[in-house]
Amino acid sequence: MSGRARVRARGLARSPSAAEAGRTCAPPSRSRSPSPSPTSVDTGNNEASSTSSFVGTSRMSQSCQDVVSSGDTGCTFTERGGKIRQDFKDLSVCTREKLAHVRDCKRGSSGVPVKLVANLFSLDLPLDWQLYQYHVAYVPDIESRRLRIALLYSHKALSNKAKAFDGAILFLSQKLEAKVTELSSETSRGNTVKMTITLTGELPASSPVCTQVFSIIFRKILKKLAMYQIGRNFYKPSEPVEIPQHKLSLWPGFAISVSQFESRLLFTADVSYKVLRNETVLEFMAGICQETGMSCFTQMCEKQLLGLVVLTRYNNKTYRIDDIDWSVKPTHTFRKKDGTEVTYVDYYKQQYDITLSDLNQPVLVSLLKSKRNDSTEARVAHLIPELCFLTGLTRQATTDFQLMKAVAGETRLSPMGRQQRLARLADDIQRNKDARFELESWGLHFGCQMSLTGRVLPSEKILMQDHVCQPGSAAEWSKDMRNCKILSAQSLNKWLIICSNRDEKVTEDFLHCLRRVGSSMGFNVDYPKIIKVQENPAAFLSALQRHVDPNVQLVMCILPSNQKSYYDSIKKYLSSVCPVPSQCALTRTLNKQGMVMSIATKIAMQMACKLGGELWAVEIPLKSLMVVGIDVCKDEFNKGMVVVGFVASINPGITRWFSRCILQRTTTDVADCLKERSTDGIGTTAACPRGWSCTGTGWGTASCRPCLNTRFRSC
Repeated sequence: MSGRARVRARGLARSPSAAEAGRTCAPPSRSRSPSPSPTSVDTGNNEASSTSSFVGTSRMSQSCQDVVSSGDTGCTFTERGGKIRQDFKDLSVCTREKLAHVRDCKRGSSGVPVKLVANLFSLDLPLDWQLYQYHVAYVPDIESRRLRIALLYSHKALSNKAKAFDGAILFLSQKLEAKVTELSSETSRGNTVKMTITLTGELPASSPVCTQVFSIIFRKILKKLAMYQIGRNFYKPSEPVEIPQHKLSLWPGFAISVSQFESRLLFTADVSYKVLRNETVLEFMAGICQETGMSCFTQMCEKQLLGLVVLTRYNNKTYRIDDIDWSVKPTHTFRKKDGTEVTYVDYYKQQYDITLSDLNQPVLVSLLKSKRNDSTEARVAHLIPELCFLTGLTRQATTDFQLMKAVAGETRLSPMGRQQRLARLADDIQRNKDARFELESWGLHFGCQMSLTGRVLPSEKILMQDHVCQPGSAAEWSKDMRNCKILSAQSLNKWLIICSNRDEKVTEDFLHCLRRVGSSMGFNVDYPKIIKVQENPAAFLSALQRHVDPNVQLVMCILPSNQKSYYDSIKKYLSSVCPVPSQCALTRTLNKQGMVMSIATKIAMQMACKLGGELWAVEIPLKSLMVVGIDVCKDEFNKGMVVVGFVASINPGITRWFSRCILQRTTTDVADCLKERSTDGIGTTAACPRGWSCTGTGWGTASCRPCLNTRFRSC
């Protein structure tokens, strides 16, 4: 067909008559059900569409329109309701997947090719594989989830089938004979319970529900490998890595998930470590007592312990400390599930063969999360401090260079070391008889590790005011900053430095270096007003209250120690009470021999940014692009609130940013909050952006999509 004929055919295909002709000429074998799935669209002959007849072209056009877009004009795939959302393939329909230029459109050409191995393993299923979903009803109703599962699993009809059951919904890999199956069981108390199992759905392997079930299957498999689940990850306590000089233990483990990647089912695993302190809560409390004495012992214990997560090694479970009950001792009694009463001392001796040494210690209180989102009263667990080991690192520990170096030496694996750990996990899964049986019963085949060809891209050009820097493989250009002018900077004319009396010389030396590097960077720093105070947080706060006014551009505080109260009081005052940009630095940091110029350069860069300056830029090929960053963090002490951090670029060079922090209730959709913030961010730009790049942590992409769709419609 000539080019003119193709143009004529396309023009006719858009007319109502052409569409009607295509529909009337469709053969009967192409008839469809009233609600077809978009994945049923046959795209195998798309390469030949350019040479097909006019009627065939219109038939394909109309067919695709009926199947994909009927009644959904103006909607994205993820906005449609009904069965269309039950398949991952519905998120995109590629009608030209066999065309070379379409298939390779995601592959770039720049850089040097390099062979890579991903932390992904293929999961293979039979072509006709389906997951069968059932609803299980109990008469009379049973609240205990454990009892529901036990009664159902006791039947021979389900004993040889692969199954996953949460107490209400049952998933099977093999279909039961009848759509409705009735079973009955008898409890230990002699009560008869009737169970009705009703088929509610037959799901393809690409369904999002299936990936959730596959994740449950792999959690069961890792437990069969003697790994324990702590939080969302799995760890192996039988192979701890000890760091005795810092009283730390590291449990090696993995973070796992099962996801759909471009119509392929893949298992993802990443190496993870759980940091445990070889220090019990009782030992920690004894240390507090020695430091503070008995006068404020209880207050300090509650201040430092509440909100921490502890591990009880007798059952390898983690708990959050919500309270300390000083009135309850190990010699007190509590009621067991069977109704009998026993002391804590006797319970641990009988149950775990553990003898408690301190009979005067209080008990820790942990509120157990309910697995059901209902209004039932939270269950309370009483824990013995002597048996609870602290997890994670304190703020003070994270500032210990030697400690962090020792931890990094064990946890920062080389690519080869990481690959060996993943290969060992895959080998354990395939060699373990129980794990292999679990996979086979579901029809799953654990495949090989995925490999691909990547590209080592050339280094980016760093654009400065009068210089273009091209850093090497180390991606380090801080030395260039000392001699090159930054893009833009506001002069620092009126500012304050607050330091302790004995740090006056350190402050003067640092100020000399700061003004020197600032001048070469194009950041003019005038001599500040230096205020000397006593060495305590109250003195620093008092100096701020007396000397800071709205005309002050920036306040710098030279802190004598990393005591948390210094930083907290300063930042709270200069962020909430009297908003002024601030910069804090430790005396010991400024005292490091041979590093003063490097430290002064980094601090000067931070100060320039806080005043609205721009350090450098890179070439951005996309025009009118807005980059958005979102971080959602839970409040440790107020469970009903989350903190949402939002930033958005406001200029074409992606060097100037709008930022906001918002308190949000967890029950409120975060997307509503993001809509307001994105509106504020766009309000600071000259025009509505044509493209968005959105990234963040602590939230799902589903929360961002409504926000972005709303903004684009309004533009």
